[in-house]
Amino acid sequence: MSQPSLFGPPSGRSARANVDGGSRGNPGPAGYGVRIEQEDGTVVELKESIGLTTNNVAEYSGLIAALRWAAANGISKLHVRADSDLLVKQMRAEYRVKSPGLQPLFEQARALARQIGDVTFEHVRREFNKEADRLANEAMDEAAAAG
Repeated sequence: MSQPSLFGPPSGRSARANVDGGSRGNPGPAGYGVRIEQEDGTVVELKESIGLTTNNVAEYSGLIAALRWAAANGISKLHVRADSDLLVKQMRAEYRVKSPGLQPLFEQARALARQIGDVTFEHVRREFNKEADRLANEAMDEAAAAG
């Protein structure tokens, strides 16, 4: 008989996160949406209106929300799907992050990804990111109503 680890499950848990962010106007009322599906089929949805900002900041905010959730919930393998080619290529180190406004968000996302361990990024077409897009639009609606 083996004793359970005091440090969480030995094999770690995996999940897939679809992330999206947007702004109405660029910059404009912005928000993000995240749909996380865990290996047991459990779905978690996150969304937040984030005030007036750019589309790219909203995309990174969604990614950071997904990574924070994964780190806080013992996920050690996360597959991130996003329809932002820029975000995916920057996180894969295929593009440099030139925008001073995105650099701190990129660094924060990288630090969270290192904390999780195994994080992969996939660019998907918008039609394969519908649930995250729906959540982001709900958050943008909230931002527009509040602003």
